[in-house]
Amino acid sequence: MATEGAAKATGIVVGIDGSAASLEALEWAARQVELTNSTLQIVATWDWPMTFGWAVPIPTGFDPQQNVQKALAEAEADVLARHPTIQITTRVLQGHPAPLLVEASKGAELLVVGSRGHGEFVGMLIGSVSEFCATNAHCPVLVHRSAA
Repeated sequence: MATEGAAKATGIVVGIDGSAASLEALEWAARQVELTNSTLQIVATWDWPMTFGWAVPIPTGFDPQQNVQKALAEAEADVLARHPTIQITTRVLQGHPAPLLVEASKGAELLVVGSRGHGEFVGMLIGSVSEFCATNAHCPVLVHRSAA
């Protein structure tokens, strides 16, 4: 008899935002998928620009969801070119990345996120999304820090 919650964790989830740090995290996750014979789920998020009292002019034809989908498709194609044997699924979600990545971590083996450093001292700290994921995810979290 199966018990609730006894399902085996499946796959590695990686959050990307198009930054160099997130694309390096994606590459790390792809190599890990090859080593563990797992699957890879790439998650990208978008949201409408927030304003506080001032109207932000939005250019005609601006479509952040379409822009994110295009960037995600390019990242997927790039990683598949280097790792053609891995299985990849992609998701584009609307909202703030931190809670969406935590939700995506449910049932995952590992959540991978990049860390963006901002200098010698501040660069030693992880970003707010990375920190939120590390403290709230439903699986282990790897915060990938660039070697450069």
